[in-house]
Amino acid sequence: MSATLTAGLGLKPQHYAEARDCPAEGLWFEVHPENYLVAGGPRLAWLEAIRARHPVSLHGVALSLAADAPPDRSHLARLRALADRVEPALVSEHLAWSAWGGAYRPDLLPFPRTTEALNRVAANVSAAQDALGRRLAIENPSHYLRHVGHEWDEIDFLAELSRRTGCGLLLDVNNVFVSAANLGFPAEAYVDAFPCAAVMEIHLAGHSRDPALGERLLVDSHDAPVDEAVWALHRRLVARIGPRPTLVERDDNVPAFGELLAERDRAHAALRGPRERAA
Repeated sequence: MSATLTAGLGLKPQHYAEARDCPAEGLWFEVHPENYLVAGGPRLAWLEAIRARHPVSLHGVALSLAADAPPDRSHLARLRALADRVEPALVSEHLAWSAWGGAYRPDLLPFPRTTEALNRVAANVSAAQDALGRRLAIENPSHYLRHVGHEWDEIDFLAELSRRTGCGLLLDVNNVFVSAANLGFPAEAYVDAFPCAAVMEIHLAGHSRDPALGERLLVDSHDAPVDEAVWALHRRLVARIGPRPTLVERDDNVPAFGELLAERDRAHAALRGPRERAA
């Protein structure tokens, strides 16, 4: 991990000034690049002002890497222009699809992990990395239903994808917890088996219980503080693989900047502990 990059926050427009001026050690900010693919204007100016003081990362939601077609070349060109402009510390995307057969759906959708899918995703990841001139970190998804047709275990699929393309991995610990609760597997076993060498970034977030099903269906809602069980998984992971840049995500019911910073500081302390013990 970088000597300065520890724990970060998702950047929200209402927090621009506080984010820019925050002196916290190791602080960085993550944005969805799709909100900044413009030639100018106030939003891009704020991002550049924050980038002048803090590292940033680009966490994409629109490359549709598991789609039936290569990533859109015009989108990749605009994404490359933004990356060249802000020089992000990290660039990441999701193991999912949003476009299929020429139709776009505004969601990050799952797919059967077949060898055919692996070949397709690997080709798309390689094409995206070549176009961007940067290594991508690919995020594990959250799951709500059991899908038929899988030929690969998810961890094996991600490890092979990394081996074939040289991409890194983004381990979203909240996604692991939500998926484990919904599908009935041990979250601890997942984080224990995840390929540590490929992990470039970790995500933490809050989740919610389905209004009708309660604890039987958890939703990766990003609208609440990080759950204590997710913090415990993060500690377990960091104890095994060492500190990696860790982001606290919050996309709804967004509180004051100070409340988010307190969560971020908790992640920062968890990352500093193993490094200081090693030193």
